[in-house]
Amino acid sequence: MAAHRYWLATLAVIVVAAFVHGPAVAADEGLAAWAKVNEVFSHPRCANCHVGADNLPIWSGPHYGSQPRPHGMHVDAGASRIGAENGLLCMSCHGPRNAEANHGPPGAHAWLLAPVSMQWSGRSSAEICAQIKDPQRNGGRALAEIADHVEHDALVGWGWAPGGDREAAPYSAVQAAGFLREWAGHGAPCPSP
Repeated sequence: MAAHRYWLATLAVIVVAAFVHGPAVAADEGLAAWAKVNEVFSHPRCANCHVGADNLPIWSGPHYGSQPRPHGMHVDAGASRIGAENGLLCMSCHGPRNAEANHGPPGAHAWLLAPVSMQWSGRSSAEICAQIKDPQRNGGRALAEIADHVEHDALVGWGWAPGGDREAAPYSAVQAAGFLREWAGHGAPCPSP
């Protein structure tokens, strides 16, 4: 009988602890998952094409120095985000595959900048987090759809196979999508601004 009361008391403590500490633990685990997502999204392989309304892709990473700089050749992707306004489409240099030369243009099936509403370059973790959760600024996607996009989109996948001596984005597309799902599963908390 005493053993039975002991187990009931232990179970009650576990239930109360889960109730009292559950949201805080979930938020902590969600923030830990978000930190990994942000590590990917803020990496040069992703952030260089997630730029603002100036429509200027960025070159950054270990072999470009400590500060990001505008894409060479005075490239301006324009409002189309593919260079249509300037007569020099991104695809003029960026073909369907990475160039063989070490500093040659990288390539993917359709080379273009992300929409302005999805700017990550120069943004804080809190700003990117809030943006990812906002359908007005994330392409109208639910969080599960964003995870699927990261995991399966060919252009996004280029970030993990950039060719040459370019540093790949951390983790893998599958892992990054998993971190997004984990973050969403813990309530998609954002860090403090």
